[in-house]
Order: sequence, then C-alpha cells, then structure tokens
Amino acid sequence: MHRLLPLLTGVTPSLRGAWFSVLALTIAHGAWCFAIDAGPVPTADAEISRAIAAAPLTMQFHGSTPAELAAWQKEFGAKLSAAIGPHSPPKEWRVKTLGIRELPDHTREELLLEADDTPSLPLYVLRPKGMDLKQFPIVLCLHGHGEFGHDAVAGVDDTPELQRAIRSANYDYGRQLVREGYLAVVPCFTPFGRRLDPKQRDGRTDPCAVAFVRLMYLGRTLIGENLRDAIWALDYASTRPDARADRVGCVGLSYGGRMTMLVTALELRVHVAVISGALNVFQERAQGAGYSCGAQVIPGLLQFGDTPEIGSLIAPRPAIWEAGRKDALAVPGWMEKAADRIQRAYTAAEKPGNFQVHRFDGGHVWNGETAIPLLAKVLKAP
Repeated sequence: MHRLLPLLTGVTPSLRGAWFSVLALTIAHGAWCFAIDAGPVPTADAEISRAIAAAPLTMQFHGSTPAELAAWQKEFGAKLSAAIGPHSPPKEWRVKTLGIRELPDHTREELLLEADDTPSLPLYVLRPKGMDLKQFPIVLCLHGHGEFGHDAVAGVDDTPELQRAIRSANYDYGRQLVREGYLAVVPCFTPFGRRLDPKQRDGRTDPCAVAFVRLMYLGRTLIGENLRDAIWALDYASTRPDARADRVGCVGLSYGGRMTMLVTALELRVHVAVISGALNVFQERAQGAGYSCGAQVIPGLLQFGDTPEIGSLIAPRPAIWEAGRKDALAVPGWMEKAADRIQRAYTAAEKPGNFQVHRFDGGHVWNGETAIPLLAKVLKAP
C-alpha cells in the first residue's frame, strides 16, 4: 500500500480520508468473506443424525424385580400410548361380506368392517376345515410393506406376481397357520394393497410418508391408524362363534413384525407373539438420510425410549423374535443391544426363557420353525 501513497500527493485531505475509508471497508469485507468460506456449514442431515445419536431415551428400564417391572410398564405404556395418538377402534360396526372362497383345507372370507367416522377396514378371515373343533384360537397375521397388502399373507396366489411375493418371503403365514388349526385374521393396513389410491402407485413419492404428513394435520399418526385397525380386527374376531377369544396370538414380518410388537405391547389379550424381521431400533434406522417410513413414526419416541422398551412391555408373555442371518435390516451390534434391553425385562419378570431370539439362515423372511411350536404350546394347551 506504501506504493500508492505517492499517487495521493496533492489530493485534498477530505478525498484522501474517503479513499482510506473505502480501502478499510474492502479489507474488512475480504476478511469477512474469508471467515465465511473457512469451513463448511453443517447440513441438516448431519445435525439430525447427531441429535438422534444423542437421544436421551430417559425411560429405559433398569429394575430387577417383578414389582419394578410392573410399575415401569404402567408408566411407559401410558407415555407410549399418548405419543401414538388416537387409536381406539369403534365400539359398533357393520360387517360386509365381499366374498367367500372354499379351499380344500380352509375357508377364506373376504370382509369389510364399516363404522361411522372411521375408515373402513378390509380383512380376511381364514377358517380351518376338516377338524373336530367348533372354536379355534385366534392369530392376528399382520402384513408388511408391498403392493399387495394383506393378500399374500392370506395366501391369495391368483397371479404370478402374488406367487412370487409369497415365495420371496415365505409370506403366506396366514395360510400356513390356518392349516395348523388357527382362525387366521389378516387385516389390511394403510396405505397398502387396495387401500392405496391408484394414483399413488407410480413410485414418485413414498405413500407412507405422504399419509403420515396428511394425518398429522388431523392430530393422528399413521401407526396409530394401523394400531386401531389391528385391535379392531381382534375385536371383531372375538365376537365370532368359531373363535376362542381367550386364546390369541399375533405374528408378522417386517412392518408386520413392527406392528406385532406394538399390538402385543399394548393389547393384553394377546398371549404370544412372533415378531419377524423387526429386531432393530429407530435410533439406528432414523440416522439414515433416506429413511422415510411414516408408517413407523411415533412422535417424540426417542425422548423416552425405543423399540426395546416397547418390546419390554410384552414381558412376561412369550415372544419369539425371528432374525435372519442374511437380513440386511438387522444391523450387527444394534440388534444385540436391543435384545439385551428386552431380556432385562424378562429377567426382572422371572421369566427369562419367555424371550427368544431365533437366528436362522435366511434373509428378510418369515421362518416359523420355532414359532409354530411355541404358538401351539401357548394357544392349544388344555
């Protein structure tokens, strides 16, 4: 800058002062710009992931006695139920029969439950044939994601696409269980199968995310809608003359496994659960930037707990958690930590053997190898 001083010779003091002011502002502005460019701004993804990793989970269970577990379950269950939002099924409803299919070993009823001010609920009821019993234990069979909704779980295999869906995940567990002598009740969740608007099938948006956002404007959650429908399906099944309402199980794969966990946690009529492909935690799942399944979101959950705490509400009732060794959704490390937290509740309940993790050689599929014997032990006992 000293080379510029001779150029200012003869310049009036006022102009010289103005020149130095401009120069000072230019230098300051350059320094300010340099400071802004010195480091990257943290992205929203990074900030959210950091917050999820540090989530407080303030209501984890740390007790060791049945009394401590019962007190914790009462408090945590109430907190969870409030976070889910409205999920009570209607008290009165109408049953519309859409079709009846007579198959060699069972009857498949296609029904629609209707009630005022509640979305209609499609469901199948599979009733065994060729057995001396007049009443059968109830098993809720809950489906996961997929374009066919509850059809594949009920064993509807009229098309090559349905047949492939069933083969790919051993997905017809509703049909498998009716053949074992259960009244298999298979509801259709939102927004899947025939409940999904045809305009949303093009794959441009995630129907779960869209349904979740829209329902939030109404003060409702998508998982609350599906919890209501699962309980409604059980309420209906319990009124049937061919049902043993005092013998109830619940099974499901993937999102169906997630819902089996939740239904069993909050619905004490369910005596035994088989939760397949769902031994993971939201604290891990939600750290991924691509996670968008609005059907699983419980607002504020990570403030007070996660899936292991929900699973702990099932204790001491028997539950098998199926986990394929080739299931990419079962993340090593996280799965073991989740199991340890659930085991803590069963140990406190003095029923440690009622919690089982069945590891099998397979992927994200329903297995049933240990599940079917457990269902029989609990639901068919004299």
